[in-house]
Amino acid sequence: MTDPSGLPPVRPGRRGLAAARPGVPLLAALVLWGYAVRHTDVSRLDDFGLVTALHPGFWAGLAVLTAGFWFTVRDPRRPGGWPAAYVLGLLVMERATQAVLYPTPLYAWAWKHDAVVGHLLTDGGLQGADRVGDMAVYDQWPGFFAAQAALVRLLGVESAAMYMAWWPLVSSLMLLLPLLLVYRTFTEDRRLTWTAVWLFCAANWVGQDYFSPQSVAFVLHLGVLAVVLRRYGGYGGYGGARGRQRQALWTVVTSALVTAIVISHQLTPGMLAVSLLALCLVRRCRDWVPLVSTVVIFLAWCLTAALPFLSAAMPDMIRSVGDVGGNVATGYGATPTGTGAVATSWAARLLSGTVLLLAVAGVWRQRVLRRRAMPLLVIAAAPLPMFAASSYGSEMIFRVLMFMLPGVAFFAAAALLPKVRTLAAEAEAENAAGAASGAASGAAARAGAADAGPATDAGAGARARGARARAPAAARLRIGVWGPLPVLLAGTLAFVPSYSGKDRISYFPPAEVALVQQLFDGAPGGSLIVAANRNYPLAHESYGTIDHYWFLDDARRHVDEILRAPAATLARDMSGVERPGRAYFLLTQGQSANSEMNGQLTADQLDRVRESVAASPRFRLVAENDAGVVYELRREGGAER
Repeated sequence: MTDPSGLPPVRPGRRGLAAARPGVPLLAALVLWGYAVRHTDVSRLDDFGLVTALHPGFWAGLAVLTAGFWFTVRDPRRPGGWPAAYVLGLLVMERATQAVLYPTPLYAWAWKHDAVVGHLLTDGGLQGADRVGDMAVYDQWPGFFAAQAALVRLLGVESAAMYMAWWPLVSSLMLLLPLLLVYRTFTEDRRLTWTAVWLFCAANWVGQDYFSPQSVAFVLHLGVLAVVLRRYGGYGGYGGARGRQRQALWTVVTSALVTAIVISHQLTPGMLAVSLLALCLVRRCRDWVPLVSTVVIFLAWCLTAALPFLSAAMPDMIRSVGDVGGNVATGYGATPTGTGAVATSWAARLLSGTVLLLAVAGVWRQRVLRRRAMPLLVIAAAPLPMFAASSYGSEMIFRVLMFMLPGVAFFAAAALLPKVRTLAAEAEAENAAGAASGAASGAAARAGAADAGPATDAGAGARARGARARAPAAARLRIGVWGPLPVLLAGTLAFVPSYSGKDRISYFPPAEVALVQQLFDGAPGGSLIVAANRNYPLAHESYGTIDHYWFLDDARRHVDEILRAPAATLARDMSGVERPGRAYFLLTQGQSANSEMNGQLTADQLDRVRESVAASPRFRLVAENDAGVVYELRREGGAER
C-alpha cells in the first residue's frame, strides 16, 4: 500500500534508524579516541609534547568527528541536538585527553593556584605583603580562591589538586551557555550558531582554561555581554513600568556578575569595561547603566582591597602605557627554542591567523551580518586598544586573542556557510512577504486568464532553462558543502599542537611531584629553596613559611656568574638563612624542560650546574630520583642534621 504521494510508507523502525544515523560518526570518533588514549604513552615526551605521543587513532577520531559534525550541522533534516552532541564530543577529545593520560595535573600555574587555596584553608584569612611577599596579590583578588576553598571543604577532598586536572573540561563546558546566548541574540540559524561554537572551541588554544581565576572570569565576562546584548541592546528589551522592573532585575544580575569578576581577576574587568564602552559609543547598547556599574565596582575594589598591590605596581603600569611594541614583545625566557617548540608556536599562530582571515571573509561575504550583528564585530575589535595599556607579563597578546575570539569565531563561521539568516533579517523578510502576497495573487489570476497555447510553450521553455540552471547550481552546492570541510578539519587538527605541543614543560611525572613533596615535608619553617625557575609542582607550597629564589629570574649578568662558578655562587646566594631554616637547591625535570624550550639555559649548562653542586663539599645530597635532585647547603662550622 502506498500513500497519496505514490511513495511507500516509512516504517517506524527505519524512521528511528534514520534519526540515529548522525550519531554513527560521533560514536566512531569516541571509540577511536578511547582506543587511542589506552595506547598512548606519555612517560617520555619530546619537544613536540603530546603531538608525537598520541596514538594515530586519536587523529583519525578527530577527523571523523569533524566530518560528522559538518555534514550533520549542514543538514536541515537532522534534529537540533546532534550538533550540540558533536561539540560536547569535541570538548571531550580536546580537554579531557590530558586529564585521562597524565597521572598528575598539568601546569605549574595550576599548582600555584592550588597552593593559594591551601593557604586560605590553612591560615583561614587574607594576608599582606609583609607576611607572604609577592603572593599577597592573590589575597587582594581572592574571589576564585575563596570559592575553591569552599568547594574543597564541600567535597571533602584533601586539596584542589584532586580535581583540577579536569578543570579545562569543566571551564570549557561552562562557556557554552553564555556563548550560545550571545550568538542566538543575532541568529536562529543553527548552522551558523553551532559552527561558530565549534570554531571557538577549536581556536581557543591560548590555554587559560586551566585551574585559574581567568577561566571563571572569562565565563562571567561572556555572561555579562550576553545579558547586555539581549536586554540592553534592543534585542529583547522591555517598555513600560513592567519593563523597567525587569530592567532593574537585569541590572542586579549584571552587577552581581561584575562583582564576581572584579574580586577574582585583575585584567578581565578592564576588558569588560572596554567592550561595554565600545557598545555604548556605537549606540549598540541603549543604556549606560552596565558600563557605569562596572567602572564603579572596579574602581571601588581597586581603591580599597587591591590598593596595596596597585600602589606598588603603578609606576611600572604607567611606564607601559602607550608602549605597544614593548607590551607585545616576548620577554627573556619566553622565546620558543628548538624544532618542536618553534613548530608548535607557528601552528598556534597559523590557527589564529586563519580564523582571523576567515572572520574578515565572513564580514565581506555576509552583508546582512555587517548590519545586524554589528555588536559582535564591536566586541571582537574592542580588546585591541589593550595592547597600548600593559604587557601583562608578556601575556597581553594572548589575552587579547582570547577576548576577541567569541566575535571572531562568529564571523569566521559565516565565511564557511552559504547565505545565513539573522533575527532582524527574518522579520523583514516576513513583512516583505506579507506586503507582496496581494500582488502575487493578482499576478496569478492574470496568468490564469491568458491563452493556454502560448502558456504551454512558455512553460516548456521555462523548464528547459531551469534544467540548464540546475546543473551549475548543483555544482555550487557540492563546492559549498565540501569546500569548507578541509578548512574546518585543518583548524580542528591544528588545535592539538597549539594547545598540547608544550606538554613537556607542563607535565610533571609522579616522581617529580613526590620529590618536591618530600622536600617540603622535611623543610623547617624559614627555609629557602633555590631552583632554576618555578616550573615544577608545588613550587609555592607553604609560601607563608618557606622562601623561594629562582635564579633564572635574575639579570643575565648574574646568571652568567652562576654558570662560571655554579657551586660557589649558589652557596653565596643561599647563605644567611637563619636557624631553624635550611637552604636547599632543587633541580627537576620540569625546570630543565622549561629552560631548554624557552631559550634560557641548555641541558648541558644545567648539567654543569648540577655536577658542580654535586662535587662541592658545601652541599650534601638530600633526595634524588629519575625526575630530579635536592641538595642542602651545609652550615659552616655547624653540625649537619
